[in-house]
Amino acid sequence: MGANSSSISELPENEYLQKLSGSEPISENDPFWNQLLSFSFTTPTNSADLKLLEEATISVCKSLVEKNPRTGNLGSLIKVFLSRTKELKISAECQNHLFIWQAHNALFIICCLLKVFISRMSEEELQLHFTYEEKAGPSSYGAECEDLIEELLCCLIQLIVEIPLLDITYSISLEAVTTLIVFLSCQLFHKEILRESIIHKYLMHGRCLAYTSRLVKTLLYNFIRQERSPPPGTHVFQQQTDGGGLLYGIASGVATGLWTVFTLGGVGSKASAQLEQCSPLASQSLLLLLVLANLTDTPDTPNPYRQAIMSFKNTQDNTAFSSSNPHAFQINFNSLYTALCEQQKSDQATLLLYMLLHQNSNVRTYVLARTDIENLVLPILEILYHVEERNSHHVYMALIILLILTEDDGFNRSIHEVILKNITWYAERVLTEISLGSLLILVVIRTIQYNMTRTRDKYLHTNCLAALANMSAQFRSLHQYAAQRIISLFSLLSKKHNKVLEQATQSLRGSLGSNDSPLPDYHFWEMSECLHSSDTKLRHAQDLNVIEEVIRMMLEIINSCLANSLHHNPNLVYALLYKRDLFEQFRTHPSFQDIMQNIDLVISFFSSRLEQAGAELSVERVLEIIKQGAVALPKDRLRKFPELKFKYVEEEQPEEFFIPYVWSLVYNSAVALYWNPRDIQLFTMDSG
Repeated sequence: MGANSSSISELPENEYLQKLSGSEPISENDPFWNQLLSFSFTTPTNSADLKLLEEATISVCKSLVEKNPRTGNLGSLIKVFLSRTKELKISAECQNHLFIWQAHNALFIICCLLKVFISRMSEEELQLHFTYEEKAGPSSYGAECEDLIEELLCCLIQLIVEIPLLDITYSISLEAVTTLIVFLSCQLFHKEILRESIIHKYLMHGRCLAYTSRLVKTLLYNFIRQERSPPPGTHVFQQQTDGGGLLYGIASGVATGLWTVFTLGGVGSKASAQLEQCSPLASQSLLLLLVLANLTDTPDTPNPYRQAIMSFKNTQDNTAFSSSNPHAFQINFNSLYTALCEQQKSDQATLLLYMLLHQNSNVRTYVLARTDIENLVLPILEILYHVEERNSHHVYMALIILLILTEDDGFNRSIHEVILKNITWYAERVLTEISLGSLLILVVIRTIQYNMTRTRDKYLHTNCLAALANMSAQFRSLHQYAAQRIISLFSLLSKKHNKVLEQATQSLRGSLGSNDSPLPDYHFWEMSECLHSSDTKLRHAQDLNVIEEVIRMMLEIINSCLANSLHHNPNLVYALLYKRDLFEQFRTHPSFQDIMQNIDLVISFFSSRLEQAGAELSVERVLEIIKQGAVALPKDRLRKFPELKFKYVEEEQPEEFFIPYVWSLVYNSAVALYWNPRDIQLFTMDSG
């Protein structure tokens, strides 16, 4: 950087950075800080920019890591930042760029240094870098004995929640959010989940605790508003006048000689063009919110940020807050709902929606009461439809959201009343008009079929089938294609079952010593017991068990629809009759005999009526006969079964899944943050 610095490669030789990382202590009152902080550059907008910066300044950072315990210069820089922030609110109100500009620059340097420090040392070592005490001379360090980490964290939170969001404050607000993420990034460098952390303790106790609800609320509103980044240079101090006092003079005198040409990813770059289409602050705020919400509870304190997320209410809700939760607040649910509907293409927005539906009953009740529920459900279905393009975690979250929604009978009824026109992203078939309920069934069935042929994930199967089961009693006016796909899925399962059964038969023959030996008269449901006798044949037995569980579930779903809403679904009865031969082999199977009774009865009843009507019947005539028969079929002839109801429950220790997931999102999606992939311990690079 130097007096005539013009490239990143010259940064290590910059006299100001060399002095910062040198052997001499620098008092927080030294004019040096005005010189160091009076630089102008376009804030880095992507991880590639930060990688260049980190590689260029690594020697400076290493030197500071080595010498800071003796100089305390990191502490002095933080003190300077803290002093600048005291004027920020007034500066924003008065459009005074100077304090905002220098505070932003100070925080940017602090954030860059912290990221290197945290990646290279333990929290205990980091704490030592914040507790320097000067041995001689006038100093505030040892005298005040304040905890500089807590003061900085508290200052960052205050900056986020108290400074109005304007063009000139946008960058420093973003930097404050980013620095909090960096403070918490120690988790990235541990394989195990951090359950005791110094930074966590500061954020969940003491001075920071009082700001919990305001921080969560502000981060949510940042996400809701989706404020775009102002034009480059908006936050930079403009040197257009000669007045302004001594500090102004110092700043304007050195700015032209420092980082003026230091424009990482500057105007017109691909990164900047992308950022014009999104909101860096909204994206970063959401990531910080997810990180905070997934901090682990301590033995004496539940996570206050999760408590705030679990309990906030609509601004139109006038009921009193519970005294048991001091972190509750109110937010505009209509705005939140709109933002959630619009942002579901990102993993983090889907994860936020999952958290709110699962943990906040106020949000769940509000969402289920919306008359435009299709605005939320369609983006979720589109995630599942493009399953090949999504990572598995995003698909899981989308599917669990559907499962949570289908726990509500009102939702299951209402989705069949919402008629959609021309679903362009559904490519298998032109859908000019279909109910939201039928589309949901089509997409879930497609997900099951994809899973059967590709990933073979039992967890995915289970949740897909659970969602269909929850809906089954409320199926109404199923689209003919949806009805066909239900039966086609059963056909696919039947073929899969026969294939697995054939493999099991061959395994059993092999265990008897000859492939030509006649098999004993085993029923196929007895195969599993025989196969268990040989460890090498265990896989076939497990395959049989799994496929039979899925077939049982599909039969229960079909039966539930027939028993509860047969007269509403002539297309399903038609598809059932068309493929009636599929069900023959399952009549005598002890695992399916009970559930097959109703299906057999319906097939027999309607087959008889069709035979009486004669041959060569048109599709329209068959459907008419089915509709008439549905009225004539005595309901008491159908056996009653318990209602199919599945409820989503998080597994024990959900943090083992969610914390690596959240940090993989931070690693892959955070604005202008870069970590060396070789340093990451929490997850593998392909798990994000």
